[in-house]
Amino acid sequence: MLRLLPIALLSCVCALPAAAVEQPQRLFPFERGIGIRAAAETNECVYLWFYEWNMFDAMQRGQHTRGDWSVAAKFPNPREATVQQDALQLTVNIVEDGAKLVLKVTNRTDFAFPEHAAVIPCFNPGPEKIRNRNFANTNTWFLAKTGLEKLNKRQIHFNSRLRSFVDASANKNGQYVWSSKWPLAEPDALGGLIVRESTDGKWVAGIAWERFLSAQAHNPWECMHLSVRIGPLEPNAERAIKGRIYLFEGGKEDLLKRYLRDFSDANQP
Repeated sequence: MLRLLPIALLSCVCALPAAAVEQPQRLFPFERGIGIRAAAETNECVYLWFYEWNMFDAMQRGQHTRGDWSVAAKFPNPREATVQQDALQLTVNIVEDGAKLVLKVTNRTDFAFPEHAAVIPCFNPGPEKIRNRNFANTNTWFLAKTGLEKLNKRQIHFNSRLRSFVDASANKNGQYVWSSKWPLAEPDALGGLIVRESTDGKWVAGIAWERFLSAQAHNPWECMHLSVRIGPLEPNAERAIKGRIYLFEGGKEDLLKRYLRDFSDANQP
């Protein structure tokens, strides 16, 4: 029986070569990662920038540190891509309604990653020159106890199961390094999902991870930040984490149903 109610990635209208437009759902490179173009005759696409931030001593010491996006993605074929960044290896494989993700993590530091250590990929409609205007909006939802809740402004919602660790990491005023740009908000998130509906109401996109820490959105690129929880992890230990990108014609409730199908056992302690 499912314990979770549902929550999810982002899209872009991109200029592709004529030959590429004839292909079904496919992957392509962009300056900071991987683009995913929808099937059929549409130019709808979304971008995954992997990865932008670390949280709570993930990868390096610090509450909030920069990720490394200097490694270019490799594309063995239009349906597969990989990003190998020393301790992180992301594999992306196209499926009918988006892409399957697998993130392999190895702790190459000399300290243990804590329970709430996380990395943050940026799911977005693209930088200015190639932005998909149809997804450059704030029609964004995350999964809470009551179901899909609107994600307002730039607020951050943490995994309800990990709030004790998050709260213990705040300063005496209950603030964090990022509080001025990402204010803490209620309710807590229940599932690892962020969803966005297109401006024209015809398309939906989302990102999901089986292990997550927080959901946040609406930064300068109108992006979506669903953090991937990589802790706890001892030095030299490894972990594989499954994720999903969704992009198809439909609405947020349609995407939620697919999330529940694909992640029925997700987000357990």
